[in-house]
Amino acid sequence: MPNAIRRYVRLIDRTNHYVGLAVMYMIFLMIGILLYSSIMKTVAIPPLWTLEMAQFAMVAYYMVGGGWALQNDAHVRMDLIYARWSPRTKALVDSITVLFLIFYLSLLLYGGFSSTSYALQYSETSYSAWSPYMAPIKIIMCIGIALTLLQAVAQLFRDIARVRGEELS
Repeated sequence: MPNAIRRYVRLIDRTNHYVGLAVMYMIFLMIGILLYSSIMKTVAIPPLWTLEMAQFAMVAYYMVGGGWALQNDAHVRMDLIYARWSPRTKALVDSITVLFLIFYLSLLLYGGFSSTSYALQYSETSYSAWSPYMAPIKIIMCIGIALTLLQAVAQLFRDIARVRGEELS
C-alpha cells in the first residue's frame, strides 16, 4: 500500500483512539446529571433541563464514540459463520460490507449537515419546556458521523491490504 494510505490509516486510528478515550468519560457526565435530577426530585422541584441534557450527553457519547467502536471491532456482529472464515476471507467480506457502511454514513452526514444548517439558520430550539438550541448537539453529531466515516475508509484500506497479504498498522 502507498505511504499516503499508511499515514492516513495511522492518523485516523490515532485520532479516533484519543477522541474515543476522551468521550468514554462522558458517561460519568450523564450519570452526574441524572443523579442530580434524582436528588432534586426528592428535596425540591426537579430542574427542567436535566433529562434533556442527559439525552444530549448520551447522543454525544454514542455518536462521537462510533469511530472508536469501529476501530476496536466493538460493534455488534453475527459471528455464526464469520468466526469460521480465514482472516483473508473475513477481510474480503469486510471490504465489501464496509462499502455499504461508507455509503450509509455519507448519506447520514449529508442529512446531518442539512439539519445543522437549518438549526443554525433558524435558531432551532427543542420543543420541550427548557427549549435549548439544537445546533450544538447537531454539530457534535456531524463530527461523530465524520469521524466514523473516516474510520470506515481506514478500515476499507486495512481490509484491502489484508486481502493482498499486507498488514496496515
